[in-house]
Amino acid sequence: MPGAPVTGASGPQTLSPAERYALSKAKVAGPLVDDFRQGLGFDLDPFQIESCRLLEAGNSVLVAAPTGAGKTIVAEFAVFMAMKQRSAKVFYTAPIKALSNQKFQEFVTEYGPDEVGLLTGDTNINPQARIVVMTTEVLRNMLYAESDLLTNLAFVVMDEVHYLADRFRGAVWEEVIIHLPASVRLVSLSATVSNAEEFGDWLQAVRGDTEVIVSEERPVPLDQHMLVRHKLLDLFDGTGEATSSRVNPELMRIARSTGAPQSRNRNDRRGRSGNSSHRPQHTQAPRMDRAELTDLLDEHNLLPAIFFIFSRVGCDQAVKQVLRAGVRLTTNDEREDIRHIVDERCRTLLDEDLAVLGYWEWLEGLERGVAAHHAGLLPAFKEVVEELFQKKLVRVVFATETLALGINMPARTVVLESLEKYNGEARVPITPGEYTQLTGRAGRRGIDVEGHSVIQWRDGVDPQAVASLASRRTYPLNSSFRPTYNMAVNLIDQFGRARTRDSLELSFAQFQADRAVVDLAHKVRQHEESLAGYEKSMTCHLGDFAGYAALRRELSDVERSGAGRADTQSRAERDSRQKKITELRRRMKSHPVSHCPDREGHARWAERWYRLKRETDQLVAQINNRTGAIAKVFDRICEVLLQLEYVQADPQRELTLTPTGKTLKRIYGERDLLVAECIRRGVWANLDPAGLAALACSLIYEPRRDESDMPERFLPRGPFRGALEKTQELWADLQELEAHHRLPGTSPISVGLAKPMHEWAKGASLDTVLFDADLAAGDFVRWTKQTIDLLDQLQNLSDAKVATTARLALDLVKRGIVAYSSVA
Repeated sequence: MPGAPVTGASGPQTLSPAERYALSKAKVAGPLVDDFRQGLGFDLDPFQIESCRLLEAGNSVLVAAPTGAGKTIVAEFAVFMAMKQRSAKVFYTAPIKALSNQKFQEFVTEYGPDEVGLLTGDTNINPQARIVVMTTEVLRNMLYAESDLLTNLAFVVMDEVHYLADRFRGAVWEEVIIHLPASVRLVSLSATVSNAEEFGDWLQAVRGDTEVIVSEERPVPLDQHMLVRHKLLDLFDGTGEATSSRVNPELMRIARSTGAPQSRNRNDRRGRSGNSSHRPQHTQAPRMDRAELTDLLDEHNLLPAIFFIFSRVGCDQAVKQVLRAGVRLTTNDEREDIRHIVDERCRTLLDEDLAVLGYWEWLEGLERGVAAHHAGLLPAFKEVVEELFQKKLVRVVFATETLALGINMPARTVVLESLEKYNGEARVPITPGEYTQLTGRAGRRGIDVEGHSVIQWRDGVDPQAVASLASRRTYPLNSSFRPTYNMAVNLIDQFGRARTRDSLELSFAQFQADRAVVDLAHKVRQHEESLAGYEKSMTCHLGDFAGYAALRRELSDVERSGAGRADTQSRAERDSRQKKITELRRRMKSHPVSHCPDREGHARWAERWYRLKRETDQLVAQINNRTGAIAKVFDRICEVLLQLEYVQADPQRELTLTPTGKTLKRIYGERDLLVAECIRRGVWANLDPAGLAALACSLIYEPRRDESDMPERFLPRGPFRGALEKTQELWADLQELEAHHRLPGTSPISVGLAKPMHEWAKGASLDTVLFDADLAAGDFVRWTKQTIDLLDQLQNLSDAKVATTARLALDLVKRGIVAYSSVA
């Protein structure tokens, strides 16, 4: 069976696992890999050894491997290396706070609380530690602020780096990769993507010395089944090959008998083929309900299992359904353990909140080994479910697809009730990448011999299409990078307009649009560093040597232009040329640096500077002639910032920040410019703390598609309404300005959560607020934490009045379940 390809400087290789293992052992570069392996208690897979070997050799690495394959071992080796070096630090970045919390606890267990810190926006623990776990946004903000915490940084781990495809947050990953100091080694961990080599090429172009390790082997083999009536059938025919040409013949026979889609003529599709009684009649395949399926999996020793249901309501209903059916998957001793863990983890919840949170029903499900897991759950409840599932105390979880995003929660079996999901507009088939991500949860390394996926049969399903979905590994990684106002002012302040433009040419988005531009921009950056060195070397204490060198070059050009042309030139032309030569020689002789004893040494550096400058200008011209799509967006953003006076231009069109531009530097989020405008114009100056919390919430809240905005008569009274009206007017003005400059605007401000947030800040009970908001507790906590993030930014701004109000608002909002979730 072919092994995993390894792609690096020497190109892709394909070896058997035994060959790869032997090669890896033979190529270990130093003692650290062996020391690390000896402390683990288990040996590493070939791709893990190869990745660690390359890290020890001084490279950055991109490791792309399936869910559960053990990619984080490579990150743990980077931490191990950093801790072996004196004063070296390592940052571990994760896309979501749940992952950050999980890694923080793991590192505390391994290295002790004094060595580990956690920074997630609303949590700040031991930031000076040598190992700091953080969200990617926190690291981006550190880079822009040139934080002292970056001192001695040796490694950055970017877990789940394929998140850079996320259209809302993906740009942050690229900003970090581009702007990290060159001395920092990058450990990028990705799910299996079909263009890992392309992404690796970009990392090599931007960071240098980056090797790509791709493993497509699951650590635990996956057996794939379809549940038809009350029978589990293999999806493939048992040859061992997961290819669409090896579909189980029995499934194909059932599909024909139950009406799988067949090709029809145009009249059939349009319903014009006549009487439907002439069509063949098909037998309907009854579906097993969830309680029966749970029992079936239990009988076949296929628990614990995760049922993926693409609906929160569906997950909650599924738990109720199996409980009503009397399902009980735990012993008396296990129930006692569950109650003890729940009591310990939830002891800080207020008694009056337990009923509204559905605590007792939730606890009953846990005690019987069943739970839901989705974004609507209180974060504390989700963490308890994860812990109990890992300890094999909860054995069936009904979850939305968010569970597949990196949390360590593998099962023996994954059940897919449907291969379609609602994307907000229509029901669409899941992609091969989503299928791979979901079924990647099946199979617990070191526990299971194989994992299992079960797809529930639906009438009309085409087994051939399911097999194709299950056998493809098409999960391309595409950039979602786009410049923002905040990004622009931060980069302009650090690098100036020209260099910022160059750095944007280095983005993965531009790389994918035009790979050559990235290579050229990287050369320009290298040339500019060399030019600065040459300029320093040709500096003369007697005067401007660059000016003197220009005179020498001009004299040389004039002399060459006349060489060999004396017979063809008129007397007037020869006289004019000789006069120019005489004048240039006179100016050179009178130039202060002409008497420098090291004049010729300076001149050699000046000549090198000139040649390299000419080559650099040619490269810049090539870049300007190419697409430059990202840089063009940046230019339009700069025009908006100039018009609104967040930046100012000197006669050479170089940009510098105005005082309001410095305010914008510290405002992050989709509405960065709108927030800055409201601060500058004093729109929020008269708001009380509750009113500011409500308005901040309105700027970050995204309503459901079917949700209508709250009528004005229900909105908070007093200064809030006037501030909201002015904020909406500013939003409309910015929309018009952005449209004029061909920039995308932002969605309209939504006040759907303004009244509940205002009430919460005023001290209303959780029951009242959740009723008014018509939200699940987890959703309310999520939106409140995003409101807190914005208030936290406001309290650090120079506007003293708004900053004071924001601090008071933070204290009012961060209470009850919100405060508890911020600590977790």
